[in-house]
Amino acid sequence: MRTKTGVVTSTKMQKTIVVKVETSKTHPKYKKRYHVTKKYYAHDETAVAKDGDKVTIAETRPLSRLKRWNLVEVNGQKVESKIPASNSQLANQQLVTSN
Repeated sequence: MRTKTGVVTSTKMQKTIVVKVETSKTHPKYKKRYHVTKKYYAHDETAVAKDGDKVTIAETRPLSRLKRWNLVEVNGQKVESKIPASNSQLANQQLVTSN
């Protein structure tokens, strides 16, 4: 399960947050490090996250045209979610419920 950590930049949509994730890359020729910022749309079921919060998001199945990430924790606090983070978690839930 891939996870990313970033800062919430928008909470204006229902059950959706926009997270800004900053990574460092190295230029192939000049070897200089530079920062790259990317925006991710994440599912926030309970609307816990606020603008400026540091959050962790995990990859999940496609929830809409842009949403492929689910909120895992806000400022170090775990967040409960109804959506499994990966197919393996979905398979584990199905095994538990069928027993």
